[in-house]
Amino acid sequence: MKAKPIFNLQTKIILLVCGVVALSLLAANALITNRVESDVRATLGQKALDICRTMTHSPTVISGLEANDTAAIQEYANTIRNAVNVEFVVVFDMQGIRKSHPDAALVGQHIKGGDEASALQGNEYISYAEGTYGPSLRAFSPVFTPDGRQVGAVVVGILLGDVEKALLESHKIIYIATLIGLLIGIGFAILLARNIKKTLFGLEPFAIAQLVEERSAMLQCVREGILAVDKNSMITIANGEAVRVLKLAGIPGDPIGRQVAEYVPHTRLKDVMNTGQAELDQEQKINGVTILTNRVPVVVNGEIVGAIASFRDMTDMRQLAEELTDVNSYVEALRSQAHEFMNKIHVMLGLVRLKFYDKLELYITRIANQDIAESDFVSQCIRDPVLGGLLLSKFSRAREMAIDMVLAEESFLPEPVDAQVTNELVTIIGNLIDNALDAVKDSPQRQVTVLMKYINAELTLEVKDCGPGIEQEFVEQIFVKGYSTKSSGRGFGLFLVARAVERLNGTIQVVTTPGSGALFKVTIAYQSKEGVGT
Repeated sequence: MKAKPIFNLQTKIILLVCGVVALSLLAANALITNRVESDVRATLGQKALDICRTMTHSPTVISGLEANDTAAIQEYANTIRNAVNVEFVVVFDMQGIRKSHPDAALVGQHIKGGDEASALQGNEYISYAEGTYGPSLRAFSPVFTPDGRQVGAVVVGILLGDVEKALLESHKIIYIATLIGLLIGIGFAILLARNIKKTLFGLEPFAIAQLVEERSAMLQCVREGILAVDKNSMITIANGEAVRVLKLAGIPGDPIGRQVAEYVPHTRLKDVMNTGQAELDQEQKINGVTILTNRVPVVVNGEIVGAIASFRDMTDMRQLAEELTDVNSYVEALRSQAHEFMNKIHVMLGLVRLKFYDKLELYITRIANQDIAESDFVSQCIRDPVLGGLLLSKFSRAREMAIDMVLAEESFLPEPVDAQVTNELVTIIGNLIDNALDAVKDSPQRQVTVLMKYINAELTLEVKDCGPGIEQEFVEQIFVKGYSTKSSGRGFGLFLVARAVERLNGTIQVVTTPGSGALFKVTIAYQSKEGVGT
């Protein structure tokens, strides 16, 4: 179970919306502030430059520079400075000597800042420099006589402190707008959070996620197919097993969002919703596939809002029974061995009571040699102990059924690298031998031959019987699940063989003639631990 989060859903929504609004407003604030600052600086710079141009075209400035009339220039510059409200208006000659300055004591001294050289070369520009009054925005413009000769330049300055003051005034408006936007965002965030909380019935996301995970796990882990519809007969839930069974019945595709009557023929889910009565353990055939189904209505607050069907393929249930039968066959083989052993004990007991000790010795010696020879032969040919044990059990069952079962002398089967291959071979060999024993139990010639050959990383398995054989028209059908020419409820042995061969990427062939028995030949790729073939 997931840990409960620190913040509930409402708090998260409020924090998220507020955070988004705050980040958006802050980003907008930064962009607007930068643009406003740029515009303010450009506006003030242009203002200073316009004043410079006015000064450079003044006859008083031009004649004053030509005649070195400092007094006239000083008076005119102060008049302009006071009229346009700038920090300073300075006129200087080609040597950089001031002809005007707000501080009369500095008139006649060299201009300060170091950024005047370009103006003395006839250029007009705006710069930032450290002047007499501190850092300032300075606009320069050259002064030319009517005949085009430069006689000096004018610089108009605005202190950066004044610039920052103008920017601060602009920022105040932006900050107030940002604060108002943030408050509005918080209000709407609270309303949105409350609405979402109400829609989710007060459940927190972790609780909803837990419910979804539990429902999904429950639907997918059950072996039954689950199909649910809403009150409009629309399919809303279908787990993997339901899709598999319906696909097996020839109904492919995703069922979610489809009308159940159109998707599943002869469904009774609509009838269950109409009657409100559950239908339990009902058999139903869908395109030849028989299922065992339960159908129940879904009731919420006394109203039927849908229906759910759970179902299972009857062939799967029969397959489970068949697999249980395989287990029983192993038990039966052990019982056969025990029965055979008890018969031998009874013979030995009779010989002891009759005091035929010499015959008893011969009998025990023959039995021991026979069992040892059989076990030695199997262990030499079959290197996998599991498959060897399986064959010995089949030998015992064959003897009990009075059937001659033979393992061909050229047989050889090394132990596989992958243990899963052994499990698949148990299914293949066990079912093929059982099928062969059943085929010859009523035949005049009761013999089954088993051959296993391993050559060049390939295993060939052959099981031949002397039974009645198989009609050619049935050869393709014997591997179909549930098909059997014997009693009903069988027909899974060869199906399991075919499926195991398919998992091993092998092939299976059937060679048969009616009245002359059948030969099953299985070929698979086989990796041996010993890495050798015969």
